[in-house]
Amino acid sequence: MSLLFAMFSFSLAMSISPGPVNMVILSSGANYGVRKTFSFVSGGTIGFTSLLLFIGLGFYKVIDLYPLLLKYLAISGSLFIVYMGYLIASSKPKLDINEQNLPTFMQGFLLQWLNPKAWIASVSGVSLFSVPENNQVFLTFLLIYFLVCYLSLFSWSVLGDKVTILLSNQLRLNLFNQLMGGLLIVTACFLLYSQFN
Repeated sequence: MSLLFAMFSFSLAMSISPGPVNMVILSSGANYGVRKTFSFVSGGTIGFTSLLLFIGLGFYKVIDLYPLLLKYLAISGSLFIVYMGYLIASSKPKLDINEQNLPTFMQGFLLQWLNPKAWIASVSGVSLFSVPENNQVFLTFLLIYFLVCYLSLFSWSVLGDKVTILLSNQLRLNLFNQLMGGLLIVTACFLLYSQFN
């Protein structure tokens, strides 16, 4: 029972804490609502779970052999996060927004695979909850993480949707989009900076 609690706690801490994916979901929830953000939430959850599975099936051994691989992934991921931040910050401050800028399933999926936080969470999770002679432990962890991640990301979309009460005019919505996009870009710059220091 304590192992299940540890798996749940780890999954919750890593999924609910602010990060690039959660910021995009918050912004999308505020701009488009929960229902239209659900595709991105699903992409983020499935993207992360597939990354966790990929690492759990042995890719961490490749990372041990080629440590620069994580550095290159962090750089490309940071650039993708800057791009997502730009899209959010430059989105039109309309309350009736066209769906052309709506974050997609594929963007959520890719953002997880290019997100340094997701890689760190996956490698840490595999090292903590993977037993070589017992795949059942890892599969249990994978299932718990999937459920907790889905609920956590979904809660960010609900929070974004509820924030619209404060964003009832175009000026406030524009400022919110610029703030969220700016936070994503600052996060990406910090990740890039940390790769070179």
